[in-house]
Amino acid sequence: MPQQLPKPVRSLGWISFFTDFASEMVYPIVPLFLVSALGAPVVVLGLIEGVAEAIVSVMKGLSGWHSDKAGRRVPYIRAGYGLAALSKPLMALAFSWPLVFLSRAFDRLGKGLRTTARDAMIADAVDCKIAGRAFGFHRMMDTGGAIVGVLAALLLLRLLPGEYRLIFLIAGVPGLAAVWLSFRLRDLPKADDPDTDCPAPERMPQHTVESAAQAGPMGFSRAYWLTLGLLTLFAFANSSDTLLLLRARDLGWDDSQVITGYLLFNLTYALSSYPLGILSDRMGRWRMLIGGWALYSAVYFGFSVSDGGSIWWLFPLYGLSMGLTEGVGKALISSHVPALRKGTALGVFHMSLGFTALTSSVVAGLLWDHVGPSAPFRLGGVVALAAVLAAVALAPRIAAAGKAGKEG
Repeated sequence: MPQQLPKPVRSLGWISFFTDFASEMVYPIVPLFLVSALGAPVVVLGLIEGVAEAIVSVMKGLSGWHSDKAGRRVPYIRAGYGLAALSKPLMALAFSWPLVFLSRAFDRLGKGLRTTARDAMIADAVDCKIAGRAFGFHRMMDTGGAIVGVLAALLLLRLLPGEYRLIFLIAGVPGLAAVWLSFRLRDLPKADDPDTDCPAPERMPQHTVESAAQAGPMGFSRAYWLTLGLLTLFAFANSSDTLLLLRARDLGWDDSQVITGYLLFNLTYALSSYPLGILSDRMGRWRMLIGGWALYSAVYFGFSVSDGGSIWWLFPLYGLSMGLTEGVGKALISSHVPALRKGTALGVFHMSLGFTALTSSVVAGLLWDHVGPSAPFRLGGVVALAAVLAAVALAPRIAAAGKAGKEG
């Protein structure tokens, strides 16, 4: 009989659902508000999002380390969701773009504060044998909230055309629901044994590896750093999702078709994350991750060569590739660190992937402008394929290193 997810994991799932509900009500409206209502130049959009993502990446690393040092996760989670909720009504008060920038900075600061502590709390709360199920459930709830938020934004734009400030205020309601739920969380007891993690069996050939005592930087194992290296390599392939929407527009889709494609992606992502997370606990996480990266590579090559009439099927396949990899990657990386240092390890993981994805998005944008719209997708497909080949070569060594670390 499947092991039931503990209450903290289920609560964090609902908190993320309501937060993403609020965030996705606002996210597609911010560009309209900036350009139409405030008259900001388009370059401001890039400035705001670039700085916002840099804030997120730095704070994910710092908050993870500090939550380990403090021995608590909940204060970071509450503060993070509180800042996110505050940012919505703050945006409604903006009468110039710098105030929108400030609001967006609050939102991203909150995301940086909460994400690593939240993921560490999920990892703390479950037996490592069901970590895939736990992270898959959370991703399902998070993306489910995003779907509801996008649908709500579409409905409100139709019912309240041009009333951007009112929509921002309405978005504060699900944000407050998330904050209320966060005050029902309680910190978990500290683990007695810092080495209780047990990497999921990968059923791969075992090779002789060096002693687990020969740890890498920051005292983390070679298995951790090799896994992080592979995940970071793939992150360079994973540029901003807005490029897929721009590609659809470039191929002749209108606004409603673009939003429908975005919904197809999110719907597939939400529906697949939980069952695929469960499957990763049973089949081995590297198999799922490699399959997801291979599918991602195929999807990106598809976007580089397809026409507007044949890309419909690529959006749900893209969602499936994310369902195969997002939660599974977190479960995998968390299985290679001591219980008392999961916040730090996940913080390094999030920060590394965040800065790599930001660099990837900048490079992809330059390729779009100076080479052509298909160029960033060819690059993403090639890098994802390289990640697949590297993982096939290194995953047996990582699995063996993880086993040696557990026995050592």
